[in-house]
Amino acid sequence: MLEELKAEVLRAHQEFVKKGLVTLTWGNCSAIDRERGLVVIKPSGVDYDKLVLRDLVVVDLNGKVVEGKLIPSSDTATHLYIYKHFPNVKSIIHTHSTYATSWAQSGLDLPLYGTTHADAFNGPIPNTRNLTDEEVKGNYELNTGKVIVETFEERNLDYTAIPGVLVRNHGPFVWGPSVNDALENAITLETISKMAVLTRIINPEAPTAPESLLEKHYKRKHGKDAYYGQKKKDE
Repeated sequence: MLEELKAEVLRAHQEFVKKGLVTLTWGNCSAIDRERGLVVIKPSGVDYDKLVLRDLVVVDLNGKVVEGKLIPSSDTATHLYIYKHFPNVKSIIHTHSTYATSWAQSGLDLPLYGTTHADAFNGPIPNTRNLTDEEVKGNYELNTGKVIVETFEERNLDYTAIPGVLVRNHGPFVWGPSVNDALENAITLETISKMAVLTRIINPEAPTAPESLLEKHYKRKHGKDAYYGQKKKDE
């Protein structure tokens, strides 16, 4: 079932290790088949170097296991809540990558200092509020999903233009219209988080990039007037 989607999810987990995004088993990727309402996700606590295709778990949007013998990721409820409320998302990645997690722990939004950031994210990366004691003690993973969606709704942010968030005191979640896009966003978020740390070390008063530069770099890669990269032969 969903063998092609499983292969994409498995490859993403392999890339986590190659790109230095994970330590131990601290991370997961999922992908959704929107037509069937089914999600492929990593099993909980399985080492990346031991993970194989048959280990991946298929769940429905209520979290019921449809296929697989292992327990799905402990973050499954978070992924499912995002899928339910962000309909254009096809894949979600959560890691505890060092620099992005450090920003999440800081309680600060990730500022947009330059064009590397603007090429992928159309603005600062938001940092969520803290979960309340009741939210932590209750359905913690579901409430993590809720606070992510709440952040975008209350700030009137476009989740397709800013495909990532910093969950305070936890870590980054990113997403995209495909597994490859989500993976690229995860790599980019870790890179720009590191760049931002170094920028502040070099100049604690460094200003953020001007809006005109942000708009130029984001729009040259995204939207109907994008011109970055190679056009298809039939265009």
